[in-house]
Amino acid sequence: MRDFKQMLKGAIAAAVLVGCSTTAMAGNIAIVGGRADDPFFAVVKRGIDDAAKLVEQRGGSVNYLALQTYDNIGADAAQLIRTAISQGVDGIAAPNWVPEAQDEAYKAAKAAGIPILLYNSGGTEKSKELGSINYVGTEDYVAGVAAGEYLTKNGAKNVLCVNTVPGAANLEARCKGIIDNVKAVQLPLPATSFGDKTAVSEAIKASVLQDETIDAVVTMGNQDADSAAIAIEQANAGERVKLGTFNTDQASLDRIKAGKQMFAVDQQGYLQGFLAVFLLDSYVEYAMESPTMPILTGPAIVDASNVEATLKGVAAGVR
Repeated sequence: MRDFKQMLKGAIAAAVLVGCSTTAMAGNIAIVGGRADDPFFAVVKRGIDDAAKLVEQRGGSVNYLALQTYDNIGADAAQLIRTAISQGVDGIAAPNWVPEAQDEAYKAAKAAGIPILLYNSGGTEKSKELGSINYVGTEDYVAGVAAGEYLTKNGAKNVLCVNTVPGAANLEARCKGIIDNVKAVQLPLPATSFGDKTAVSEAIKASVLQDETIDAVVTMGNQDADSAAIAIEQANAGERVKLGTFNTDQASLDRIKAGKQMFAVDQQGYLQGFLAVFLLDSYVEYAMESPTMPILTGPAIVDASNVEATLKGVAAGVR
């Protein structure tokens, strides 16, 4: 982690120097991302916006293309990539949530001479396969393994893995990593339930009440962790069922501090957004390539032992 922090400091310093030392025109790049009301992608967007300021200082632009829903996530993301191609951008960064639906769009960008960068979802091997200049994010199966191992270490025997965007490769991989390392089953909910706290909460509560051997619930995002917390409380299962989630926010960290949530798996979305812009723009403008591939931003387990320091990052809007 220390080496990564040093690398990040170097990247930011280089970005500042480049932004302040040249008047050359920067490139116009497009960043595909999640819904505007997705709390995780709000943090990613903060990183994108901060890096965009450096690009804009040189006369370039960063256009954030957000999904409107997660109902048809792969096809819609592919369409956003094609939209960016039609706009004649100089580079495209995007998550690869559903490879079967998105790969052809990435290949179309490459065929048009547009560099691509995968971030947040996709992984190292897919990045190499598609000719991406790098991958910035976590290896989601590895993140799931970390969660599964943590659950096992802390005594979990029967885990419910809640997925509100079934079919998204990154979320499926997280659940698989958990299932491969502790007894667990996936609860796939329709993508239309994403953001619907009542629907998600009722589904989790029903599962917890139906199977009294469930002793842990893990959600794929911090927004669903709020729903899970409500479900566990309404089921009067707080003593029996522990809660974990991927991603962090104020509510999850407050629950960890209060002893009402066991852990969160942080993938540092701010760094994903910031570095996706910085690396892509540096490649487009100056042919700068990172010698490190992938650039991993997680996973990191946040629990009672380190929650205070993480809360400071949330207060600053970067975790």
